[in-house]
Amino acid sequence: MLGIVWIAIMVGSFVYACTTGSVAALGDALFDSASSCVTFILEIGAYMIMWSGFMNVAKTGGLTEKLAKFMSPVITRIFKGVKKGSEELKLICTNLSANMLGLSNAATPLGMSAMKKLSEKSINNTATNNMCMLAVINCASLQIVPSTLIAMRSAHDSVSAASITVPIWITSLITVIFAVLITKLCEGRDIHG
Repeated sequence: MLGIVWIAIMVGSFVYACTTGSVAALGDALFDSASSCVTFILEIGAYMIMWSGFMNVAKTGGLTEKLAKFMSPVITRIFKGVKKGSEELKLICTNLSANMLGLSNAATPLGMSAMKKLSEKSINNTATNNMCMLAVINCASLQIVPSTLIAMRSAHDSVSAASITVPIWITSLITVIFAVLITKLCEGRDIHG
């Protein structure tokens, strides 16, 4: 479906350029956009590599284990049935700590591993309450270090790329709290009846 939308946009742009006599401007815009996209990807890629390296160092140095221990009382209350010291808890905490550090690319495979482990308790391939909670928390994503946004702002020559940090702390904390409360309210309700 999305492919059809992109084709419609491209065909519409070409038809418009032909009817208005601006085919040369369309060609220039295409090449300028391609060039700026490659530059942007290289710049953001460097930041992502740096932060992913920091996450690897944190994981190797035991920081994620310590963060998991620190977060476990809260996580075990939010995720019913997840025991302290379990593989599920470690995967959930590692995923959430990667998200907190703004490492969305590193957090994705960790979240998938946590979701796979949580799905082992699923009946009839139905999402469990814990699976729903993990998805909701990942979407709300509490950010301590919004590295991706800082990298994007820096790549676009922002004067103060990190000035968004405190507002992101506030909004992401409110979002996570609200998302967890709403999800807890919906747990166990039969939405099909």
